[in-house]
Amino acid sequence: MFRTLNQPSLWAITLAAAGILMVTMGARQSLGLFLSPLNTATGLGVASISLAMAVGQFTWGAIQPLAGAAADRFGPARVLLGGLLMLALGSALTPFMSSTWGLIVSLGLLSAMGSGAGSFSVLIGASSQRLPIAARGAASGVINAGGSFGQFVFAPILQALIQVLGWMGAMWSLALMTLAALPLVRVVSKPVEKPIAPPAGETGLWQSVQDAMADGSYLLLNLGFFTCGFHIAFLVTHLPGEVDLCGLPTTVASWALAIIGLFNIAGSLYAGSCVSRYRSKYVLFWMYGSRALMVGLYLLAPKTELTFYVFAAGLGFTWLATVPPTAAIVGKLFGVRYLGTLFGMSLLSHQIGGFLGAYLGGIALTQFGDYAWMWYADIALAAAAALLNLPIREAALPAAA
Repeated sequence: MFRTLNQPSLWAITLAAAGILMVTMGARQSLGLFLSPLNTATGLGVASISLAMAVGQFTWGAIQPLAGAAADRFGPARVLLGGLLMLALGSALTPFMSSTWGLIVSLGLLSAMGSGAGSFSVLIGASSQRLPIAARGAASGVINAGGSFGQFVFAPILQALIQVLGWMGAMWSLALMTLAALPLVRVVSKPVEKPIAPPAGETGLWQSVQDAMADGSYLLLNLGFFTCGFHIAFLVTHLPGEVDLCGLPTTVASWALAIIGLFNIAGSLYAGSCVSRYRSKYVLFWMYGSRALMVGLYLLAPKTELTFYVFAAGLGFTWLATVPPTAAIVGKLFGVRYLGTLFGMSLLSHQIGGFLGAYLGGIALTQFGDYAWMWYADIALAAAAALLNLPIREAALPAAA
């Protein structure tokens, strides 16, 4: 991936960024495992707890452009350090919260802002500013795979901790695991010897934001990314509930989440390589289209453990693999100087969808007793997202030498 570079530290930067994302995404994507224990302990109801988690989905997205802008302006070190400490604090305080508002503060605000500040916009933005164009797609794939590996590792570990220590002990353990990532911040923030020079005539941050918001391709990209957030947030929050409705043990949900993470490692690496070979909008078209097909096949299949594991494997291949091609399109349209900010805005759109996926899932279960309408909405939105990416203005890839 980096054979054209003479800076071995770039490997360390990329892998350290992947390690931080492993922790922040592993923690965030496993919160659905706590929904049932929280409901049993607090008696607040699935809809109320889903609201707190939905606020967290939105907050995670809302912090992305702010964290990206701060990293673009002051460097990533302070942003990442503050994010990890905030995530640990939110996890540590959650067991003391017994009201909906308390959970909104701990999970919906503190944990979400912390994991968001240590997520894609800052990490991919920081690495992209240090890499030549040819290496950015592969690097973003490796970083993205770190987040997927975190889901693969954290889901079964947290489920086991919930069973052994109770959900409170598992939350405190999660806080300690978050703090273990702090040494990686220094590696990610290490200056490179020959940073990529900004292009001549580059505009300022505010002008770049205005240009992006007036660009139809950028808006179409964000609309498609909205669907990705709806889909992922619905599943990470309510897959344990779906498993329970099918009369299967809770371990099926944790292993299904782990399988999603495992297969997305391969999917993220493959997506990163595809960015260098194909137009990213076509990569996104096939990813979103495959999700619509997978959900449709799931609805037709018998609800067995094997069905959930196969479903998880199929979805997992594209789960977070939409990030490298989405970030690549933003970089192609506007350059990488303010990629943290502009891709952070894309992630905000992603998490508006995430808020609706998490919250409406709880409403659907409360009102109808199952998630059928959510699955139908998921199919429709995934198909629409696939089509929305086709008109995006994206230059053809240069011919291979």
